[in-house]
Amino acid sequence: MAKMNLSRPLLLEQRVLEPDGFGGLDETWTGRGTLWADMRPRSATETAGEEASLSRALWTITVRAAPFGAPSRPVEGNRFREGRRRFSVIAVQETDPAGRWLRCIAEEERAT
Repeated sequence: MAKMNLSRPLLLEQRVLEPDGFGGLDETWTGRGTLWADMRPRSATETAGEEASLSRALWTITVRAAPFGAPSRPVEGNRFREGRRRFSVIAVQETDPAGRWLRCIAEEERAT
C-alpha cells in the first residue's frame, strides 16, 4: 500500500429521514465526527446538458478503521463533507489483514 497522508479533515455525515408532516419524508444529514483522510482521485466524467453540465469524480478516501457499528466507521450511504464539497460513500473495504485502514470509494457530483 502506498504511503498515506492523512492530511484532510472530513466530516462524516449520516442521512436521516424525518416525517415532513404531509405524509412524506425530509432528508437531513447529521455529523458523526471528523476523520482525517488521505484522498486520491480515481476517475472523472462530465455530462453536458442544455443549461448546465454535471461533473462526476470518483475518489479513494482512506481513513483509520473503527469497529463495526462505531459512529466513526463509514458505511455505504454516508457522505464526507469538506466545506461545500460532498462525497457520497458508495463502497467501504478494509485494506489490510489487521484491519487498520478503511478504503472508501466516494463520488463527488458538481453542477458547472
